[in-house]
Amino acid sequence: MIPLRDSTHSRSFPIITVSLIVINLYIYFLQAISSPMEMEQIILNYSFIPSSLTERIHSLSLLGFLYPPLLTSTFLHGGWFHVLFNMLYLWIFGDNIEDKLGHLRFLFFYLFMGIAANLVYYVTAINSPIPLVGASGAIAGVLGAYIITFPRAKVTTLIFVFIFIFIRKIPAVFFLLFWFIIQIFNGLSNIGITGSSVAWWAHIGGFIIGLLIMPLISKKEHRYIS
Repeated sequence: MIPLRDSTHSRSFPIITVSLIVINLYIYFLQAISSPMEMEQIILNYSFIPSSLTERIHSLSLLGFLYPPLLTSTFLHGGWFHVLFNMLYLWIFGDNIEDKLGHLRFLFFYLFMGIAANLVYYVTAINSPIPLVGASGAIAGVLGAYIITFPRAKVTTLIFVFIFIFIRKIPAVFFLLFWFIIQIFNGLSNIGITGSSVAWWAHIGGFIIGLLIMPLISKKEHRYIS
């Protein structure tokens, strides 16, 4: 299933959402035109490598958790499909969460979710030497926030059934729960597999954390009675 649009209209222009999309696409463009040697350095310096964080923690360094790749890795991607699919989800669901939280609060929420999702993944793979890149964990937090905030919204969805293609409006709660169940299934299926190319537990952790903290940080809507 591929989401095309949702039924919730924003009351303000989603400047942060649009800016994040532009930044991610621009950074991936820079990745795409980099030489193999330059790309190797980018991955080494800016991707999240769990074993590197573990080494810092074991060294008892006061800077152990001041590990920039927890954040910088969320702006790198592994391919055009990876970045475009992530940005599609951010475009459809991010503008409404930005509208609900306000621009600055949404920016901090998004960045926090990227770090939090990476830390959840870290707990499941503390000694993994495999670099982790992608905004999926941060966007999973946005999806978790969306399902608790706009459960009655509808998501216009492209559905593939063998050779048939359908476009249907699906309640957001069903669409996002289906997405989450897929992450759970894949996460459990890949337990103990160090070579998995997808950080399923970053998705799972991001979604749950986003769902839990959204009610705590969203702006209250005041009602005035005349």
